[in-house]
Amino acid sequence: MSRTVVSSATREVVIGFDRPFCIIGERINPTGRKILMEELRAGDYSRVEADAVAQVEAGAHMLDVNAGVPLADEPKILADCIELVQSLVDVPLSIDSSIVAALEAGLSVYRGKPLLNSVTGEEERLEAVLPLVKKYGCAVVAISNDESGISEDPDVRFEVARKIVRRAADYGIPKEDIVVDPLVMPIGAINRAGRQVFHILNRLRDELGVNSTCGASNIGFGLPNRPGLNAAFLGMAACSGMTSAIMNPLHSHEVDAVMAADVMNGNDPDCRRWLKKFRDPAAESESRRGREGRRRRRA
Repeated sequence: MSRTVVSSATREVVIGFDRPFCIIGERINPTGRKILMEELRAGDYSRVEADAVAQVEAGAHMLDVNAGVPLADEPKILADCIELVQSLVDVPLSIDSSIVAALEAGLSVYRGKPLLNSVTGEEERLEAVLPLVKKYGCAVVAISNDESGISEDPDVRFEVARKIVRRAADYGIPKEDIVVDPLVMPIGAINRAGRQVFHILNRLRDELGVNSTCGASNIGFGLPNRPGLNAAFLGMAACSGMTSAIMNPLHSHEVDAVMAADVMNGNDPDCRRWLKKFRDPAAESESRRGREGRRRRRA
């Protein structure tokens, strides 16, 4: 099965069906964060620094970096953020922009092999982004929409993903370097949105053999207890074949959900990661004393 390898200057992360679920921190993104947007516009990156460190400390394996500030120099801001974040943490990054010039600006300063976010099935976007992927030897998020928009038919979205994989192959880009985003729609607006995504994920895994990701917080948009919905979705998506997600690692319920999915999928051998995080230290200490006492009595 496909393994997507990304790296920073010093650390490598592998996304794959037989690997632990990859948590990509979503916080460095001004969308919906007015204060962060104004700070970036003013050249103040203090919140970016804090978000980068906090997300890695909370368990993020990668960080998504987006600098989409309207009427600002996005290529410069994104490149500055990439350099800053790489100076603070050693995890690989996802370079996130809808502007091709910003993507290239981020790639030009990146140290390692990033995940480029993103390419779509639109011809103009394919012809602009795939040459960058080839030139810089990075991995890329493939979003399953095209000129016709986002279809509510999951099989249509799957075919868009297949098209992107085939077009990437024309550039010599292997499917291992493609991570498909099947597009998660708000469950409050489209009641079958979850089932649609699970259907696509099964086909991506079983037929295309490609890794996948999503913006996990979209599923609960507009509904109360959004983290609870996100957590349930993430666990179910991971068991349907999703191998990574752009999500909030500061929401412990969501992190617990993907860790539990790793246990259920056999990607946490002997439940070691689960035990390390959740075993009661006092109970473990008491159990250890009991074992030592029994050994002394036998001696």
